[in-house]
Parts: sequence; structure tokens; C-alpha cells
Amino acid sequence: MANERYHRPVMVHEVVSHLVRGAGVYVDGTLGGGGHSLAILQALWDKGWEKDSFLIGIDQDRFAISEAETILAAFRERSRLVQGNFRDIAGIVGGIREREMPGMAVAGILLDLGVSSSQIDTPERGFSYLRSGPLDMRMEPDGGQSASDIVNIWDEGALADIFFRFGEEKKSRQIAGAVCSWRKQQGYITGTQELAAIVRSVVKNPDQQIKSLSRVFQALRIAVNDELGALGAVLEDGTGCLGPLGRMAVISYHSLEDRMVKQFFGKLAADDWGPKGVGLREPLRRAAFRLVTRRPVVAGEDEVGKNPRARSAKLRVIEKKGYPGGQSERNC
Repeated sequence: MANERYHRPVMVHEVVSHLVRGAGVYVDGTLGGGGHSLAILQALWDKGWEKDSFLIGIDQDRFAISEAETILAAFRERSRLVQGNFRDIAGIVGGIREREMPGMAVAGILLDLGVSSSQIDTPERGFSYLRSGPLDMRMEPDGGQSASDIVNIWDEGALADIFFRFGEEKKSRQIAGAVCSWRKQQGYITGTQELAAIVRSVVKNPDQQIKSLSRVFQALRIAVNDELGALGAVLEDGTGCLGPLGRMAVISYHSLEDRMVKQFFGKLAADDWGPKGVGLREPLRRAAFRLVTRRPVVAGEDEVGKNPRARSAKLRVIEKKGYPGGQSERNC
């Protein structure tokens, strides 16, 4: 599979089969190493739709953009790669469509949430407790506050809040207290292994340590990158960009993300029957979207065996109702 040295994409076959159903603009909001984008472009080529299609790839990580430029070189004329946050999807896609393919509707949007294999495996990025490195966790390495800034500046209550809200960690208060005690006794917390040691000092059970470490590091990563805020924005603006019969596919890896996607898609796909107790024969408003996947699609056993990251992946897909070939709803 393409570019696995940087990142092994999850559920490629399922993504392509659910997303690529006609010509148009396709947006990979989480470009990574370009694996999903390459599969989408190849599918468009195989079906003879490439001349009337275009792909826009977005990623915060400049290293991901560099990798993807190489792997997508053969499709350079039919794609544009942009360093940016997918929360700005409307402006990014709108600007490129206006310049390069005016009138072409957005046929599909893909979001593969979470952290790439390369980011996890690069100690200098500080995403994993399994590797010794600076406590960073920024998707965009040169911007914003790092995880180290948070654990060294935020007070105990704020730390406990993010460990609980974003990591669903039961011992959030004890871990936050241990972080603050470490700061007073030993000074600035700069590395992944220092934070890991603090968590282990609170969670003594070896089996529970792994889960707590994963939750605390996940919570910090979400806070550093405002991942849930960005997800809410891209769900709202991304679905608004879709043309008739356009689809959005989202792959999530933990319950917080999946819950947000499930609830948002469910709300879009529900007719409005007004206040409870009002007996209407017809809804006040028919839903503009329909659920393609009422239950999440998960990876098969073969893929999980080759790529353990796929084990927790859940794919959900929604489709905008309408007639093919129409314009996108919003200016994007």
C-alpha cells in the first residue's frame, strides 16, 4: 500500500466504495501521507471521471504535505495540497474552486481523525508515552501552545478537567495533583517520560497504567490542538459545502469523536416534527441529508492484523439529498 513508511491509511477500500460515486471535487481534510487521496484519485481515473474531477488535500503538518506531494506527483494537475486546519474548510475549498474549477460541485469529503503513524513514531513530536521526546503534541509544529506549556502553566483544576473531559480518565484529579506536586518539587516538566512517570506514580496497577497513560496523552493532544472544536467546525461547514448527492465520510478512533459525529449526522438526517405533543401529519421540514451508514463500518480482521491502529476505527457516512450535477449549497 502506498507510502506506508509515513502512514498506513485505514479502511481504504471502504472509504473509496462509500465516497467515490461520480465526478466532482473531492476533499481529503486529513491528508497525512496521501494514502487515501491516492486511492480516491486512482478510483476516479479507473472509472474515467478524472477529467471532470479535482482533489483538494488539507493537513496542518508541513511534513505530511511534503510526503503527499511525492506520492501524488502523477496527479499534480488534478490536485492541490494546502497546509491548514480543516476547520477552515469553507475558505480553503471556496478559494481553490473559484480559481480552478468554478461550478464544479463538491462530491465527497473525507476526515480521518486522530494522529498519523509518522507523528506517533517520531519522538520529537511528543505524541506517545512509549517514546522519549519533548512534550510537544502540536499538529502544526511551529504554532500555538505545546503540551508542555499546558502541564506547566495550567492550574490543578484545569488539568483535572481536561484529563476527565478529553480523556475520560477516572483518576483525573489525582493525576492533576501529582503534576502540580512534581512542578513544585522538581521543576519544569519537559519530556514525555516525565509525564509518564507522574501518571505511573498515581496509577499503580500495570494493566491500568497503559489505559491511563493513553487517556492522559490523548486528552493533552486534544487540548493542544483544539481537536473537538475543529471537528465541530468542519462537520458544520463541510456538510454545507457538499453538492447534491455529495457525501462526507468520517473515520474516528475514540468515543468522544465518534459520539460527536454520530449525533451531528443524526441531527442532519432527522425530519423536523416540531415540539413534542403536536400531532403533525407532515414534518415542518424534511431532512436535507440521509444516513448512508446507520451503524459505523469497522475494519476487517485481516486489516486489523496488519494494522493494529485500525482496531478502534469507526467509519460513518452521510449524504446530501438532491440531484447530481447541482451546485454546492454554500460558497465553498
